[in-house]
This record gives sequence, structure tokens and C-alpha cells, in this order.
Amino acid sequence: MARYIAAIDQGTTSSRCIIFDPSGQIISVDQEEHRQYYPKPGWVEHDALEIWQRTREVVAGALAKADLSVSDIAAIGVTNQRETTVIWDRHTGQPYCPAIVWQDTRTDGICNAFAQEGGQDRFRAQTGLPLATYFSGPKIKWMLDEVHGLRQAAERGDALFGNMDTWVIWNLTGGENGGVHITDVSNASRTQLMNLEKLDWDDDILRVMDVPRQMLPKIVSSSQVYGDAVGMLAGVPVAGDLGDQQAALFGQTCYRPGEAKNTYGTGCFMLLNTGEKPVTSKSGLLTTVGYKIGDQPAVYCLEGSIAIAGALVQWLRDNIKLIEKSVDVETLAKSVEDSGGIYFVPAFSGLYAPYWRSDARGAIVGMTRYIERGHIARAALEATAYQTREVLDAMEQDSGVKLTSLKVDGGMVHNELLMTFQANILNVPVIRPKVSETTALGAAYAAGLAVGFWRDFSELRANWGVDKTWSPSMDEAERGRLYAGWKKAVTRTFDWIE
Repeated sequence: MARYIAAIDQGTTSSRCIIFDPSGQIISVDQEEHRQYYPKPGWVEHDALEIWQRTREVVAGALAKADLSVSDIAAIGVTNQRETTVIWDRHTGQPYCPAIVWQDTRTDGICNAFAQEGGQDRFRAQTGLPLATYFSGPKIKWMLDEVHGLRQAAERGDALFGNMDTWVIWNLTGGENGGVHITDVSNASRTQLMNLEKLDWDDDILRVMDVPRQMLPKIVSSSQVYGDAVGMLAGVPVAGDLGDQQAALFGQTCYRPGEAKNTYGTGCFMLLNTGEKPVTSKSGLLTTVGYKIGDQPAVYCLEGSIAIAGALVQWLRDNIKLIEKSVDVETLAKSVEDSGGIYFVPAFSGLYAPYWRSDARGAIVGMTRYIERGHIARAALEATAYQTREVLDAMEQDSGVKLTSLKVDGGMVHNELLMTFQANILNVPVIRPKVSETTALGAAYAAGLAVGFWRDFSELRANWGVDKTWSPSMDEAERGRLYAGWKKAVTRTFDWIE
């Protein structure tokens, strides 16, 4: 009898397979990193074939670690790094070029050209998104324009586009031998090509961006049976698909309007459930689809997207060798009392919410001879907390809802220094759940609902429990002084790229 649900979590730096039991507890997990390619300043690429290979390895690894067979798995859910764009040949399964990662800024010129008519919000009414290098649509256009022969292949129907969910599910269900070419509403809403109200590709935007409709996947709900897996999971229904941040919202059981979560991963992403009607942001946030369960109406969110969070710790580790392992950042940061008056604004890919400034670049400001390694490590952690505060302020302005607590998840929530500072700078309690792998859990929940493994939301809510709460203890004057310094530091990063 099938006793478990498997989730494939295809992230920016690694792929994981996590197997959950009916109470939402982790039975086993396997994880493999994949290479990051930086061929030019501002360019970030992945090898989609390497990612698919790592995906197969982690599925095998998770099954082996728990001594499970395919008959133990009731369904598979998939969650993924969003906006990362791959186009491949439907007959061979070979990508036409490297995948362009969500952080990549090469489409800046394309976005600026589109903004000549209608400005940065030209497509916001239809898609909920400003024109930005972040989204898939401009990336598709770049590939079609720059990769020799690709546009002709797309027009013939030979080239298929997908974000990583589509790529993984297509391969899982047979690839060139009948693989299912789909994406769910949450991922489709990140392409800048889907109409939020109609939940279908927008023909006017496709025409403007010059993207052939036949290369796009079919848009489906986040929880339904899409097809059966082949290979080592042969016969298991593939039944859940959610972009990683929406999956974390779902795994955190934020099912009521006004409930919010923040995920601390490579980037940092706060989502607020706004119910069954899209809410247009006036404060620099994104309007996005949260999830759609079967035939039920879609649920929408406001989202604040921060490009660089955990990626800044990786930069300290890999680029300037300040630390040996990512976990060492907390020890180093604790070696000093405070950040010594410096601020680290990690605008490596420009600034996302609430600014949307592709002309910004990273800066450390306030440097004196007093500053040492510990101050830089501490300022790097504090940067994530400050950016989260900016997003929270924008969310409260747009929604009119005053947040009373923040549910958090992702790799950085085990950093005590960061979570303590986060509660202090927000002035609300920060709550970590018992299962902090909520991205994978959300994908598992979506798949389990589709096959009847779980009955309803109340059963999922019963699984959620508090692991730790951080309460604010900073006085208001100090909070205001520190935050004012951050806002001043952010302005120093503007207008760097002409």
C-alpha cells in the first residue's frame, strides 16, 4: 500500500527529493547541488540536462535512504525555482542553449524597449507584474532572437518552453516519448505572459513579445493528476505543481486571506494570501497566483521578491572566501557587537521589490578603518532582515492589513542571529514551524490532495506546529535609527548602470 508522498524540489542551487508521511513529517531526503555558470557580468545560467540528472539521482537516493520501493509512493509533487527559462527540442529532449536563471539581467535592453510604450507597468494590469529582467517572457524573447534557428523551430512546433517545473514534469512523464507539456497557474503567472483573470496566455502580450503560442505549455491547476511517471517511479501519478514560493505558502497552510509567510532561500520571498480576487499593488509588490486546487477558484497573493538573501552568504563563501562553510557566517557575525555602522545592500541583480531598479548594483556603505570581517558578515545577515522590512511595509500599505506575526521557512531560519534581528526590525513575532521544509511540503500536499491521500485543508492545518518563536526586544528609537540608515544606504546603489 502506498504510504507516502514524494516531493521533488528543484531549486536555484540544488535539487532535492523529500518523502513525507501522512502527518507531514519527513521520512527521508536526498539533495545534490548543480553548477552555477556566470559567463558574463549579470548573466547566470544552468545546464538543464545536469539538473534533470541530479533530479533522478535524488529521487533514487531518497527512496534508498528510507528503503522504499515505488509501490510505497502514492503521488509525486513538483516545486521549482521560478522564472528560470529553458527551451528544448521536443523530439530529442536537448536544450537549445543554457537555461537562463531568474537572477540573470541580460534582458534589461528588451525590458527597456518594451517600456518605451506604456512604461514599466505596461503589462501590469494583465499580469500583475512590472517589466523586469526577473520574468520568463523577456528571457524567451532573448533566446528566440539570439539562438540561431530557434525561432523557426518554435514556429514549426519543434521547440518547447518551460520553467523548471515544466522541464522536470515533461522528463518525469516520458520526455520525447510522450512527456506531458504543462505548467500550473502559479508558475505561469511568473512568465509575464499569462492573463491573471483568464488564467490563460495573453494573446496581446504574446504578439508584443513575439512569442509563438505553440511553444508554451498547457496551463493547469496546481493539484490534479497530470500523468504517470516513467523510469524508477513508473506508474506513480505526478499530481502537484507549484512555484517554490507558492509551495511554501501552501506548506505553511496560509489558506485564509491575510495569512503570510516569508521564505529565506537564495532570494527572499514574502507572500500574503489575498483571496480569490487579484489585488493590484501600488507599492512595488507583485500580484501573483498563489495556487489553484483542482476545479476550485484560483487563490491570489501579493508578493515581495528579494533577489539576494542566502546568495549573499554564498558570495561571502565562494567569491571572497570570507568563510569556509555557509553555516560559519553566524559565528563570524557574532564575533562583533553590531555591524559597526556599515550597511551591505546586495543589489547584485539590481533591486527587486519594492524598487524594481535594474540600474542598481551592490554596495557596502559607511566603511571606516574600524570595520573587520565580523562586521561585514553581520551586515550581510542584517541586509536580509532590512529588505524583508521594506517588503512588509509595502504589503501593509497595499492590503491595509497589519501583520501580527510572520511565519518563516527556508535554510536561513536556523540562523538565530538573523531571526532575532528580523523580529526586532519588524517589531512582530517571527514563527518557525516544526517542518521548515515547507516548499517541498507544499508540493507534497498539492499532490496528496489530488489523489485523496489527504482529504482537505483542515487535515493539513492539523499537521502544522510551532518549533520556535522570536519576539521583538529592540526599543523603537533604535529600530527607527537603524532602518533610516538602511533606507539611506539603498539610495546609494541607484543609477549605477547607465
